[in-house]
Amino acid sequence: MATNQIQWYPGHMHKAGKDIMAMLKKVDVCIELLDARIPYSSANPMLAALRGNKPCLKILSKSDLANPELNDSWRQFYESDRHTKARLADTRKAQGITRIPALCRQLYDENSGSKSIITAMVMGIPNVGKSTMINGLAGRNVAKTGDQPAVTKVQQVIEIEPGFVLLDTPGMLWPKVENKNSGYRLAITGAIRDTAISHQDIAEFAADYFIQMHPQRLTERYNLEKLPDKNTALLEQVGRRMGCLVKGGKVDMDRTAKVLLSDVRAGRLGRFTLETPELMQRELIEVNLAGEEQAKRARERKRERVNSFKL
Repeated sequence: MATNQIQWYPGHMHKAGKDIMAMLKKVDVCIELLDARIPYSSANPMLAALRGNKPCLKILSKSDLANPELNDSWRQFYESDRHTKARLADTRKAQGITRIPALCRQLYDENSGSKSIITAMVMGIPNVGKSTMINGLAGRNVAKTGDQPAVTKVQQVIEIEPGFVLLDTPGMLWPKVENKNSGYRLAITGAIRDTAISHQDIAEFAADYFIQMHPQRLTERYNLEKLPDKNTALLEQVGRRMGCLVKGGKVDMDRTAKVLLSDVRAGRLGRFTLETPELMQRELIEVNLAGEEQAKRARERKRERVNSFKL
C-alpha cells in the first residue's frame, strides 16, 4: 500500500478559511461537525486555531454508523474542555439535533454571559453532514446536500428561530494532512473525493482495519471460507466472490476496491470507528517526532549548503 500523504485542497477551501476568519468576530458559538467514525481525523486543526477559546459545540454526526462504546468515549474526551460540549447525532435523519439552539445558548451563557441573539457558525470538513443538519434545524431545504464532498461553496446566513442565527460555511480541509493515517481515514469515509487517490490504496487500508478488528464481518459479507491475513489477498478473494473480473479471469482490483469502499461507507460491514482517543494521542506523538526529525534534516542540509559555499 502506498504511504504518501493524501492532499486535497481545492481553491474554494482556501477562500472559505479567509471568510471564516473575517466572520468569527461576529460569532458567539462555533458548531463543529465531526464524523463519529473518525472524530480526530475529521477535526480540522485550522478551524481549532481560528476558533481559539470561543465556545464550541461538537456534533458527532453519523454516530449510528460508529461504534456505540467509542461514541461515548469521544464525547467524554471532548467535554474535558470547559469551552466545549459534545453531542451525538444521526444528521441524515435529523435526529439528535433539535436541542442545538438551546445547547448553543447554554454554552455561550456558561462562558460569556447572557445575550438576546446568539449567532452560531457551522464548521467542518466536506461530506460530514453540515447541510443536512441545517436543513433539519430549519425545517426546510436551505442548504445543498449531496453524497460528494464540497457541495457547499459559499457562506449562508440562516435564521433558525427567534434569537438564534446560523452561519453555514463550506466544508474545509487543510493544506497538508500531516498524519498519513488520517488521510486514509478521511478517504475511507468519503471526506476526500475518490479521484484524489487510488481506490486500491484506500481499500487496502480499510481491509487492514477490518481484518484486524472485524474479521467475522468480512467472512459473512463476502461468504469467505478462510480469511487471508494480507489486504491484497483479501481484495483478490472479494473480487472473485463479487464477480469483479476482467478478461482471462483476472481480478479487477480497482472495481473490487470500489465495492469494498461502498460496503464500508454504507454500513454493510457494520458499525465501526477507525480511531480511539488513545490511538490518536500515540499517533500525534509519532507525527510530532517525525516533524522534528524532518526539521533536523532540513537544518543539516542547509548547513551543508552553507559550508559548501565557504569552500
